[in-house]
Amino acid sequence: MIPYVRDLKFDYGACDQVSPLIRRVVANNPGPFTYLGTGTYIVGRGEVAVIDPGPDMDDHLDAILKAVEGEKVTHILVTHHHSDHSPLAKPLQERTGAPIYGCAVGSRASESTVVTEAGSDLGFTPDVSLCGGGQVLTGPGWTLEAVATPGHTSNHICFALKEENAFFSGDHIMGWSTTVVSPPDGDMTAYMESLELVKSKGYDILWPTHGPPVTEVTPFIDAYMAHRRAREAQVLGALAGGQTRIKEMVPGLYVGTDPRLFPAAARSVLGHMIDLVRRGKVVTDGEPHLDSDYRLAG
Repeated sequence: MIPYVRDLKFDYGACDQVSPLIRRVVANNPGPFTYLGTGTYIVGRGEVAVIDPGPDMDDHLDAILKAVEGEKVTHILVTHHHSDHSPLAKPLQERTGAPIYGCAVGSRASESTVVTEAGSDLGFTPDVSLCGGGQVLTGPGWTLEAVATPGHTSNHICFALKEENAFFSGDHIMGWSTTVVSPPDGDMTAYMESLELVKSKGYDILWPTHGPPVTEVTPFIDAYMAHRRAREAQVLGALAGGQTRIKEMVPGLYVGTDPRLFPAAARSVLGHMIDLVRRGKVVTDGEPHLDSDYRLAG
């Protein structure tokens, strides 16, 4: 079982000091994919970085500007291009003059007819590219390193705050829920590799864009990974039982789930199936798709 953390005390639009170097302002955009809303982080004092400005909402822009009044925004950092993370970057830039950092949307990014996220900002283009990670961004008293974490999206970037051994995990790891990994832009193989990478870094705390922080980092990531492996085992079991198509498997794999969510669940299973085909555990004719026929290898 994943030890979810879901309790968070805050007021929309208020700026809360959540650690010596970190402040948070939560946007009033709660929903099934955003939980309580988008948590925009402000790092440092005097000259600051803003992480995940959030949705294009005038009241949230006003709240961020109020929080940094009298200070200089030197960096606008975006974890990925979903519409609850990146759209406010441009309006914030227009008001502050700060450059936007992130990874541009790649050619693999596309919309699906199945709603599995809050929407995409497919035109997102940063001023400074952080694709691949490893870049170090600094300000007075703070140091942030970009860490490439593809999986949730192909262009997902997280940020490590050296001074607090803290990690801004975007949607890569969330305390309140598992992360959506929906092909073609979502990639289960890359996602599991990114989880291993984050675990290996030994961070003391994770600050997701949605919900409260994760303070028991290693056990939480272990549980996150165990959940994915358990789902993979269920998929292999369904194949062993004679089911060959994803849509046949979903009701049995997601017992108790609202059937209206089955299309989104099917895309998650597709993510697992693509990964299993790559690893040689499952075979199909042609490229893996939702309507492909699958069978166990050998």
